[in-house]
Amino acid sequence: MRLAVNTSILFGDLPVERRPAAAREAGFTAVESWWPFDAVVPGDREVEAFVRSVEDAGVRLVALNFPAGAMADGERGLVSVPGREAQWRDAVAATVGVGERLGVRLFNALYGNRVPGADPGAQDALAVEHLALAGRAVARIGGTVLVEPLSAAPDYPLRTAQDALAVVDGVAAATGVRDLGLLLDLYHLAVNGADLDREVAESGPRAAHVQVADAPGRGAPGTGRLAIERHLRELEEGGYAGWVALEHLPGEGDPFAWLPRERRAAD
Repeated sequence: MRLAVNTSILFGDLPVERRPAAAREAGFTAVESWWPFDAVVPGDREVEAFVRSVEDAGVRLVALNFPAGAMADGERGLVSVPGREAQWRDAVAATVGVGERLGVRLFNALYGNRVPGADPGAQDALAVEHLALAGRAVARIGGTVLVEPLSAAPDYPLRTAQDALAVVDGVAAATGVRDLGLLLDLYHLAVNGADLDREVAESGPRAAHVQVADAPGRGAPGTGRLAIERHLRELEEGGYAGWVALEHLPGEGDPFAWLPRERRAAD
């Protein structure tokens, strides 16, 4: 299967503009990234530096997160958060602009936490509107908006693959926008108590992107209890032909010692 490495988590100790080259030096030819800028709408100089770093490294950026708010403060996305409508419109325009320049086709939209005092139904209705907006924007460049369940975020309402697929299907039913798909993160699902054998069998055929880390601890495959290699084989046998992104913590020493170098290049 085609592997990509998440530069934000595995090379997060480096400046943003040095991460793609570090991934290439480690043997990877495909990368993904969380939103690499502090601002929702970065300056032209920041965008140019990021685009140039990817191009100069000779790697392909296969997935990019939309801005997700103040992650360090516990925010997990803008999609369903009332009062952030203008910010979301700006986020979509900025993200698709970067993605178009680099040939990105997968865009992860974190759903957002439940807000104290806000009606959950109203938040979900806002999410439909915002995801439809994003779906129409990425469709223009042949892209897909990813919807992801998360763990370790008690106010984040999407915890299972079924939660995320309900959102995907709800947007399609309400707006006709079908440019959305499931981000199947085996680590988050396992931490939330999912039976991964069942998830791979039932939700795997609808996955638009896959991410992996072992559990517990979010370490590299082989450091925990998950049968990641087997699950990936089952996904492939079930028809999944997309990217598998490594989104584990680097740990001590060589974070890729578990993975033979000849398996790292996507081509």
